[in-house]
Amino acid sequence: MSKVRILAGTRKGAFILTADGKREKWEVSGPHFAGWEIYHLKGSPADPDRIYCSQSSGWFGQVIQRSDDGGKTWFQPGTPPGETKTPDGMPKGESNKFSYDVSKETGAPLTTHQFYDGTQHPWEFKRVWHLEPSHTDPDLVYAGVEDAALFKSTDGGKNWRELSGLRGHGTGPKWQPGAGGMCLHTIILDKKNPNRIYIAISAAGAFRSDDTGKTWKPINQGLVSQFIPDPNAEVGHCVHHVAMHPSKPDTLFMQKHWDVMRSDNAGDRWHEVSGNLPSDFGFVIDVHAHEPETIYVAPIKSDGEHFVPEGKLRIYRSKSGGNEWEALTKGLPQSDCYVNILRDAMAVDSLDSCGVYFGTTGGQVYASSNAGDSWAPIVRDLPAVLSVEVQTLP
Repeated sequence: MSKVRILAGTRKGAFILTADGKREKWEVSGPHFAGWEIYHLKGSPADPDRIYCSQSSGWFGQVIQRSDDGGKTWFQPGTPPGETKTPDGMPKGESNKFSYDVSKETGAPLTTHQFYDGTQHPWEFKRVWHLEPSHTDPDLVYAGVEDAALFKSTDGGKNWRELSGLRGHGTGPKWQPGAGGMCLHTIILDKKNPNRIYIAISAAGAFRSDDTGKTWKPINQGLVSQFIPDPNAEVGHCVHHVAMHPSKPDTLFMQKHWDVMRSDNAGDRWHEVSGNLPSDFGFVIDVHAHEPETIYVAPIKSDGEHFVPEGKLRIYRSKSGGNEWEALTKGLPQSDCYVNILRDAMAVDSLDSCGVYFGTTGGQVYASSNAGDSWAPIVRDLPAVLSVEVQTLP
């Protein structure tokens, strides 16, 4: 029988939750890296035992951790296993080299970007928001960072090189930080076309590369953002998350800062599919494993009140690719609930009866083994959940 492994990143450590294919009884391992912000963990599709982890701290900076045994043990790539900490228990700083590239046009570093007041500010390396391993090579992994840049490692996370064509794009100096920072938070690798990569940045928008990251095209036509100088601008839109079903790589779904959007031409044009949602503001969006037109969102009351509307925790599902939405409430609290579901905090498994999982800022991780028809909490009272990923194991 297949097994399921959930990888949950929280404000104060990582947790690994495992169950058999029935998904009824869960074992909890953690916290790994207790006290650290774990923005994202992601397993390699090419090797289920290979897991990458983004570990960050305002005091000690950013570290990439790796496990080659399904999360039982961890080490920093570039540092020999067993030698990954200083005597006081803090990670060493000599691993995980992130090397910024220079502009191809000038030969100089890509040094500044624009803030809302029009002033220029230096690019910083603050944290890794998202890790995306290759479908075919466990040593190939991409990292989306703040300030918005895309990195690539071909040696299992030891060394990282910037794909500078993204920040070197002519619009780069106009990117501006969203409320959570200027983060590259979404990376989608097209399984059918290995040359194609989608990314999204808050607050710049969505971009597509058709040559493995050498050059990039903004894909924001149809997005409208009322509170920027040009609501229909080529860049500047606060995209919260983008999702794609691997069988339909030209169809993308987006949760934007207001509006749920859809594109059927690889992002060249978007149209709104918010339909009858109680709020079209939210952070997360995901797609059913076997039904490319079944999508899930978690509406939040507003951009000023980051909690679920009416104190009711409801996931909304559309079986028609948007516009017509149904509230999924069975097993979820329907009163006095004021949590948020962050952009990387939902995932789906690939079992025949598709499992859906999400984590909340209140520290709960909920699971549905029937595509959202009913829910049950796997674990409560964790630190605020930042990310949820799931692996379906043989």
